[in-house]
Amino acid sequence: MKVISPRIHGYFDFLTVVIFLLAPALLGLSQLPAMLAYSLAAVHLIVTLTSDFPFGIFRLIPFAIHGWIERLVGPSLIALPFIFGFANEDIARNFYIAMGVVVIVLGMLTDYKGEARKGSASAACSS
Repeated sequence: MKVISPRIHGYFDFLTVVIFLLAPALLGLSQLPAMLAYSLAAVHLIVTLTSDFPFGIFRLIPFAIHGWIERLVGPSLIALPFIFGFANEDIARNFYIAMGVVVIVLGMLTDYKGEARKGSASAACSS
């Protein structure tokens, strides 16, 4: 059941960016998990702003591809603490696992085939 529209998904994308930016200070993440969080915030913001949906500015990435990126990101976030060796840091590990689960759930609930932003190239092609 796809209950999250592209517009609502955009709000969640920006919230995700803010969470990754604030997590290092609020949670007291050590250097590597903090640097990863800042990097992920930047990457997530770039993907959001370059996606073809209501909050995209440059509209380079079709929203369906945005969805596939997130399908890869969710499990990757869960794996990061184990890959980069900070799984023994409870707060950092739990933060990345929780963010991965949230990305996976939001991805499962988002309508990535929803109406693209009016005036976009993909909307014009489908008319």
